[in-house]
Amino acid sequence: MEFKDIRAFIAVASHLSFTKAAEYTYISQPTLSKAVKKLEQDLGVLLFNRSTRHLSLTDAGEIVYKQGKQALSSLNEIENLLQELMNANAGNIKLGMPPLIGTLFFPDIARKYHERYPNVKIKLFELGAKVVEELVEEGQIDAGLIVLPTNETIFNIQPFIEDNFVLFVHRDHHLAKQRKVALSELKNEKFILFDQSFALHNYIISACKDAGFNPTISYESSQWDLIVELIASKLGITLLPKSIFEKQSNPNIKMIPLQTPALKWKLGIITKKDTYDSFALKKFIEMFQQ
Repeated sequence: MEFKDIRAFIAVASHLSFTKAAEYTYISQPTLSKAVKKLEQDLGVLLFNRSTRHLSLTDAGEIVYKQGKQALSSLNEIENLLQELMNANAGNIKLGMPPLIGTLFFPDIARKYHERYPNVKIKLFELGAKVVEELVEEGQIDAGLIVLPTNETIFNIQPFIEDNFVLFVHRDHHLAKQRKVALSELKNEKFILFDQSFALHNYIISACKDAGFNPTISYESSQWDLIVELIASKLGITLLPKSIFEKQSNPNIKMIPLQTPALKWKLGIITKKDTYDSFALKKFIEMFQQ
């Protein structure tokens, strides 16, 4: 039993005429007749009563007509749903990112994506970049917005933004009036950092070691706004991307650029290599390529 034969039968049954069905479907009468006979042979029943002047359905024909229409409707629905997916008009994306990246950049990204694909649902997982990488690798989420670099043998990587680290201090801090600060000048300071689940934690420590000292860490947090408030309370200093300063509003915070070479904050979107990416996810990633 083939769907093309069922389609032919339903066309004839809908019009109760081979002639009208042929005109409607643009399929010749002999082809329609052949398809109906083949369907009758496959099912082992007569579908039409051909003994009268006018064509009519048998009891078996009534059942096949009703169920056949439902089957074709479901088949058409599959085609429609797949077409929606291919056009990214439907679907779900599980996306991980550190809260800092979410605060600074995701609202604008989400707005642009929603304007184009309003029926796609995005579920967010706000976690440190290290945890996001693990979840992408394990297949628990579809993609992650993380701090680069990362493992290029495991992930597909699409860079999308770059920023400079700057020094955040209280306005009364002894370094606050300097135009620029060398990283080595911070060796006696107390640092307030993101906790160890965040890529920035190790990145700042590594940068300090390259400058010749091990930083003293007085506080760790998972929230950038808490870090800023601790600095405003004169409990330490930190290094954060410049774009955060534009988001925060505490008047007691002073931003000071670092001397060259600058510390770079590079971000990218990652997906796991050799895995299937949904159409909705592909369209999401394409936004970062523009």
